[in-house]
Amino acid sequence: MSRHEKIQRITAPEIYARKGQKKIVSLTAYTAPMAALLDPHADFLLVGDSVGMVLHGMTSTVGVTLEMMIMHGKAVMRGAMRSMVVVDLPFGTYESGPQKAFESSARLLCETGCQAVKVEACEGMPETIDYLVKRGIPVMGHVGLRPQATNVDGGFRAKGRSAAERERVIAEARAVDAAGAFAIVVEGVASDLADEITAAVKAPTIGIGASPNCDGQILVTDDMLGLFEWTPKFVRRYASLRETIDKAVAHYAEDVHSGHFPGQAEIYTLRAK
Repeated sequence: MSRHEKIQRITAPEIYARKGQKKIVSLTAYTAPMAALLDPHADFLLVGDSVGMVLHGMTSTVGVTLEMMIMHGKAVMRGAMRSMVVVDLPFGTYESGPQKAFESSARLLCETGCQAVKVEACEGMPETIDYLVKRGIPVMGHVGLRPQATNVDGGFRAKGRSAAERERVIAEARAVDAAGAFAIVVEGVASDLADEITAAVKAPTIGIGASPNCDGQILVTDDMLGLFEWTPKFVRRYASLRETIDKAVAHYAEDVHSGHFPGQAEIYTLRAK
């Protein structure tokens, strides 16, 4: 029996059942080696469209394609054995209607083997979520700051700072919940607003720049590990790997220049007969 067959992967109903129970741990993953490292600790891994900015040097997530998400989704599925794997539907692959969203989602599930898709709440999204769930596709919602709407918002701006905006975000969360989302990411909102959303919906909330009272938390792994010079206010750095990597590469370059690498231990020699 293979390692894949021995380990039971976490499912969408199991995540849903964690509402108000043990906190849900999540991180982003884009590659097989990182997924394998995160897998023992995370309840679900998100193959976020943030991959465009984190790995491909894009300035926003808008240019990420479905093919990119499929490629990275496959990689993460190869590395993760027990964590549920959720893949973002990228901009332009679901907003036009339920049927388009179903076709995009079906490709993601069939070609990667992932267990669910994530969509950002926008006009008509509750109907789309309902359509997908009724056709066997688990859906994670996303409210608050929506990275795919950066061109409309004029950048990455926190949400819920006015009374009208607060009501809109709560209404979106309620609608996404009623439509059948098994979990809802709540991003970039005031802590009390996140608390209000968490209390208002049946699905577990996954906070990012939200509140410690959400049912779970998610961060971009590369931010949390300190791989960038700058990180958002809501990120806690649990390591400073940028500095570690810089020192290691500088040491390697020094050894190459001095002729100390490769040494006797790293070269092949002819075997005696």
